Amino acid sequence: MNVNRHGWTRRSFLMGSAATAAGLGIFGATRALASPRPLRAYAADKGILFGSSISGQVLKDSLYADLFTSQCAITVPEGSLKWDTLRPTPYRYDFSGGDWLYGMCKSHEILMRGHTLVWEGALPKWFAATANAENARTMMLDHISTVVRHYAGKVPSWDVVNEAVQIEDGRPDGLKITPWLRMVGPEYIETAFQAAHEADPHATLVYNENWLEPEGAGAERKRNAVLTMLTRMKKNNVPVHGLGIQSHVYAEMNITGGGFKRFLQQVSDLGLSIMITEMDVREKNAPGDIAIRDRLIASQYYKYLSFMLQFPAVKTVITWGLSDRYTWIATHNPRLDAMPVRPLPYDAELRPTPVWDAIRSAFEETRRR
Repeated sequence: MNVNRHGWTRRSFLMGSAATAAGLGIFGATRALASPRPLRAYAADKGILFGSSISGQVLKDSLYADLFTSQCAITVPEGSLKWDTLRPTPYRYDFSGGDWLYGMCKSHEILMRGHTLVWEGALPKWFAATANAENARTMMLDHISTVVRHYAGKVPSWDVVNEAVQIEDGRPDGLKITPWLRMVGPEYIETAFQAAHEADPHATLVYNENWLEPEGAGAERKRNAVLTMLTRMKKNNVPVHGLGIQSHVYAEMNITGGGFKRFLQQVSDLGLSIMITEMDVREKNAPGDIAIRDRLIASQYYKYLSFMLQFPAVKTVITWGLSDRYTWIATHNPRLDAMPVRPLPYDAELRPTPVWDAIRSAFEETRRR
């Protein structure tokens, strides 16, 4: 039997998909989606920032650049502020890509978040041969200080540490076994936040994590590990101000369950802001029929955003890309039938999809912050 990681058989998903699609006329493909108002305006009506990730390369597409600057009030560079881009050598920083994006954002009144200061997934090739237990802490602190000071007063928010929890690695504290953990120790997380705060005391500092949404024992253990870590940091007066929930979800996932809701309330009770930092909907198992598929994807956006926006701590919604033309899902999580994926508010021709309407509806129906 074909059972995916979330416990759905393909047959049960397809049966449920057809039934769900039939009842989702609000997001039908024939609905008039064009609007003189951008999504950023609907969000701003409720005190929310809406935006998308971006790379300098895709902004060379002038039509896409116009779409992006009209729709987004906030962005996050997909790669320009990661180690492997900023650090061509152990001794040289290259801020050209990040500075160019910042200048573009400033000219269009778009805020730019920083992503990410500490993550093992984007280390440069030289790192493995250069870093060791004696110098890794100093290397990390130098990086954080140099990068955050360079953008102090310009970048208002940073993902300081990214994806530090991985239950499958078997540690009692749930931490992922990374070069930082091995060479610096588990205290690297608190140390990174303290260093970022020293470099820019006015920046909002965020811990960013994935796969917190599903129901099930594995996700619950991950949520508990993240909550324990954040609670300890707050108790120790570590300057952590928010939790970023990436929200890379599947169309068939239950992402509005009781366990996730309790977790969000507990995070809110710590006094932390909550950001949706990288949202898109993967649909590799969804039906090929575009009308049905679009309704299912739009429904997941609507349900998830409506669920998340019930928490006043959620004031930022960022999708990972704005158009299917440039989505990473096309290569990293393609459909089984090889048809083009459709995970974002605009299709490959830069036309609004039912997702656009779903996002607008969720903003219109939430309470003002």
